[in-house]
Amino acid sequence: MSVSASGPLHAYLAGLGGDNRGRLAGDVLLLPDEQLEQIHDYIQWLFPLPARSAAQPDAPVLTEAEIDAIRADPRAAATLKQAEERMLRFYRQTNGWLTGHDHNHLRITRIIRSLKLLVGPDAAQRFHRAILSLHEAGGAPANARSLQFWTEAAQD
Repeated sequence: MSVSASGPLHAYLAGLGGDNRGRLAGDVLLLPDEQLEQIHDYIQWLFPLPARSAAQPDAPVLTEAEIDAIRADPRAAATLKQAEERMLRFYRQTNGWLTGHDHNHLRITRIIRSLKLLVGPDAAQRFHRAILSLHEAGGAPANARSLQFWTEAAQD
């Protein structure tokens, strides 16, 4: 297997490079929940999409070449699995997102879309089901629009 990467997002997810602040994916995944809540520029790197982020317009945009490379790279797949597990742990251990409107609702939509694109629909649906379960257990406070975005992101 080649050690080169097709771009910065592939390099990041494959463990070959850092984000725009020099952080490695593995280091971000070790951050405590408080920092994951306060830092706003890591989610675009862990769960990239082929569209510019309105929240972080300087974050790189996923290219077709990177999509193909990430899908074919077991190192990137392992990072995405770890990122999925870490974010589920974050949402299980925190409850600030269990409200009508919260920036984490946008993060959840991004995570579902990215998992669907890079890992597959099963991963996206698994994450979606887990979030809905946490949401229901928390009294179902999220607004209908967020719930709709999550559902649309997870659909085939």
